[in-house]
Amino acid sequence: MILMTLLIMNPGIRSTMGGIADPILSPVLPEESFFIITVLILGTFSMLMNTILRSFFLDPIEQAHIGHRQGQIRRMMNDARISRDPILQEKATIMQQQMMPEQLKVQMGAMKPMMFTMIIIIAVFSWLTTTVETFRVDYVSLPWASEWNLLSDKFLFFPAWICAYICMSAPFGRVVDRHIKLFRYRSHPVVNSGEKLKEPLLHLVANQGKSVDKNAQRRRQRSKSQSKKKANSKKTEKTETTKNTKNKSKTYSSVQGLTCPECGSDMISKAGPRKKKCDVCRHQWV
Repeated sequence: MILMTLLIMNPGIRSTMGGIADPILSPVLPEESFFIITVLILGTFSMLMNTILRSFFLDPIEQAHIGHRQGQIRRMMNDARISRDPILQEKATIMQQQMMPEQLKVQMGAMKPMMFTMIIIIAVFSWLTTTVETFRVDYVSLPWASEWNLLSDKFLFFPAWICAYICMSAPFGRVVDRHIKLFRYRSHPVVNSGEKLKEPLLHLVANQGKSVDKNAQRRRQRSKSQSKKKANSKKTEKTETTKNTKNKSKTYSSVQGLTCPECGSDMISKAGPRKKKCDVCRHQWV
């Protein structure tokens, strides 16, 4: 879409392609009376052509298999990250790297129809650009805007008429693509034969379960030992606090019956072999 927009912005290419497409499209389309209907017809035609051609170059079972495998690898990487298992994470990374050629093959198969449809769609866009410039009305009315100019108003960086083209053609293309996939799923040889697709990279994670179990046991043992250490440390802290309180009570009991000469408080403790200290005003005496 961006490439087509850049090509259409060139006046020379636009006028040339529009002049080639005008004798073919003008006699069969109502561009002089109903521009939006013309955009709907051309968008539907281009999307239908692109979707049908792409279905010949793309295997839906292979595409679904690649998507499923990628989802499983992402799940494996998340599990390895959560469980902090570097071995499993390394295996998932290796599988993801080895799947890159197959993924690129599927993506290139989806891009192959562009070689056939690019020239036609560029010609259609060039003709629509010249048509919208010469149309008697240069705006459309929307529920939230009474006048939306087809040329001056923008959606992101696209003109308004290109936004109208996308909004009217994209839903139809998705519906056609879904129905073609469902038909091909039902009539695919793999589905009819009931065969199961094998994972060619399964040998990389053949011992995954054992390693995961061992690592889980190690983590459980570590967590148990850490919890025991925490419990022991809490017990020692409690015993120390109880000892301190006992010592304090002993010091208090040893000097019971005394009062501070300054404030008269009876909270007295020993500050030395002969010294006494008031815990309220901190006065010391012998």
